Amino acid sequence: MALAREESSPLFAGTVAGTLRLIFYLALAMVLMVLDHRNGWIWRLRYTTSVLVEPVYRLASLPSAGMRAASVAFSDRKLLTEQNQRLREDLLLANAKLNRMAAVAEQNQRLKELLDTQHSLELNVQLARVIDVDLGTARHRMLVNVGARDGVKKGQVVIDAHGVMGQVVEVMPRTSLVMLVTDPDHAIPVVIERTGLRTVAYGSRDGGFLSLPNISMASDVHPGDKLLTSGLGGRFPPGFPVGEIRSVEPAASGMFLEGRARPAADLDRSEDVLLLHDLAEPVGPPEPVTPAGPPSDLAPAPAPASSAPAPARNTNAAAAASAGTVTP
Repeated sequence: MALAREESSPLFAGTVAGTLRLIFYLALAMVLMVLDHRNGWIWRLRYTTSVLVEPVYRLASLPSAGMRAASVAFSDRKLLTEQNQRLREDLLLANAKLNRMAAVAEQNQRLKELLDTQHSLELNVQLARVIDVDLGTARHRMLVNVGARDGVKKGQVVIDAHGVMGQVVEVMPRTSLVMLVTDPDHAIPVVIERTGLRTVAYGSRDGGFLSLPNISMASDVHPGDKLLTSGLGGRFPPGFPVGEIRSVEPAASGMFLEGRARPAADLDRSEDVLLLHDLAEPVGPPEPVTPAGPPSDLAPAPAPASSAPAPARNTNAAAAASAGTVTP
């Protein structure tokens, strides 16, 4: 029993054998410390031991490392998704701004062309914006955002940067209705720039072309000839581009040539137009045409003056007819 009690005694028991064992271990520790200090044996032992123990550490840390990696991956994926969404929104916004800038640049270019036209011709004009266009088969009209309160009058010529667009036929307080040169009811006296031949260009129903049905068979007219306003009739000022002849064919009657011309103005694309103020009907002083005083105040002498301007300021049909009479 005593032997069993001794075998089960602590390593450093309070006996002689325990004291000797403690002294031995202390001496061994001091020897190892001296040897490690001088030769580094213990460091080599730790290094070799760490190589053997490191896989155990890695294996033990796998669960926590896996959870940490999964958490980082989830947060990174969420962050990348949010960043991708923001980048897509920024890209869409940038594309929208780019498209808007392109539209604004194109609009500025058209306005610059209109201003250049105004400065080069030195005309009294008024800028207006097109708010509605009717290019049906029976009528070709457009609505602009200026009216009687802006000084617009019936008969004013409307142009864009490329040529004549039409004339004002109806004036409302804030808007005005413009009849385009391609309207079937419209006619405009023109002259062929190359030859000086005068004729009348009528509107048509076939896709926005101008019709020239009264060209003499002996006339020198070819596709590509430019049409300008002749100034006859007093409505349209001379020298403005009207169109370009695309084809010339014998008329159905066989007595004339019939030409088809493409309008020079951008009838279906212009957003801003110019109204000529100093050529609106009536051009002359309004007093002789519309007497303001009572009949007793009118002298006999001004009577011819009141009737003289009437033929020159007649409707566009009369101007077209007068132009047709001078066509060779």
